[in-house]
Amino acid sequence: MVNKTVLPNGIRIVTETLPYLYSVSVGIWVDIGSRDENPEENGISHFIEHMIFKGTRQRTALDIAKEMDAIGGMSNAFTSKEETCFYTRVLDNHLEQGVGILLDIFLNSLFDPEELERERQVVLQEISMVEDTPDEFTHVLLGETAYQGTPLAQPILGTPETVQAINQERILKYLKRTYGPEKIVVAAAGKVGHEAFVNLVAPDLSKLQPIPQMNNRQGPVLCSKSRVVTKDLEQVHLAWAAKAPKADDPKRYVSALLNVIMGGNMSSRLFQEVREKRGLAYSIYSFLCTYRDTGMWGIYTAVAKETLTQTLEVIGQELKRLKQEELPASELEAAKEFVKGGILLGAESSDNRMTRIAKNEMTFGREVPFEEVLEDLNKVTGRELVALAQEILQPDQFSLVSLGPAAEEDLPHPAIVL
Repeated sequence: MVNKTVLPNGIRIVTETLPYLYSVSVGIWVDIGSRDENPEENGISHFIEHMIFKGTRQRTALDIAKEMDAIGGMSNAFTSKEETCFYTRVLDNHLEQGVGILLDIFLNSLFDPEELERERQVVLQEISMVEDTPDEFTHVLLGETAYQGTPLAQPILGTPETVQAINQERILKYLKRTYGPEKIVVAAAGKVGHEAFVNLVAPDLSKLQPIPQMNNRQGPVLCSKSRVVTKDLEQVHLAWAAKAPKADDPKRYVSALLNVIMGGNMSSRLFQEVREKRGLAYSIYSFLCTYRDTGMWGIYTAVAKETLTQTLEVIGQELKRLKQEELPASELEAAKEFVKGGILLGAESSDNRMTRIAKNEMTFGREVPFEEVLEDLNKVTGRELVALAQEILQPDQFSLVSLGPAAEEDLPHPAIVL
């Protein structure tokens, strides 16, 4: 059962009691990510994620690591386009100690200038690592291309130039401007009681003062554009994307099933046609990114330069077939079972349950029961899926990026895809 308490300052606390577990997963979620940064501070949310473990007024970075290890727990953090999350997982009998550490680093981090300089080099190496990993970097390039001119195009890690400019003063000003209580959701799932958990976290979290609301989020329109980035690689890495329903759109279930059918598993159309039948690629898959005000559905693959045109033609044929042909009932039912399996198997993890209740709160402002999700999935029809494909798969409404040995003249006209 999911319970919710809202503190007087606006912080929301949601918990799900799972008495059969030995552990509790706790996350402090902030509804702030890279799309909320000004261009000159791009990467600061991610930098804060790194720095928050580097020492507080009570604990050094080594103290934080030692104390967490001593109770057999783990802690980490991540940053996305729209959220930053700081989380821990501990045995239920160590919940007070684990939460104490998490609250300390979230509320009392020093962002010491000396530590900051050391961590800057780590972040710069992380940026270089992504640029040296073509399959990851292609997705970064796709985001920059698809949402060009809006904050959603900004890379989560920032750029070497913006990261070099981040200092203690900028971090403290950014936190003061953005990390308001109304942006914070604290979620816990596992062997935990709601009232006891609220009593544990409320005294410290209640001290946070409300700040003026800020909103740097524009409703972006996906750019219709192709981009070729030439690089000395063995393969040409391709990423293609069209607009998809936003996170709370009723059509989100339709888009999830469309994604599975086209490239979400090993029996999907693209995997079978491109890899299994023609041997054109080792890796090909589709992906779905949903944001509060928009969404992106895309396809990624990596192929030899010589088979670039053929691969795009096959992808285009499959996209056209999706728009033009009636969807077999058996294929739709298999996709539904695949999605249901992912949801319910994932529900066996306290980390996933914690993430789920936090995201439901931030996106919908309420708990969305499993029964409701499964019922809405079951309602999706083949006609709805084809209609969505016809809506989003337009010849002049998609982005295409290539990274590798191909030059612009090697890339066929983007219209070949649709």
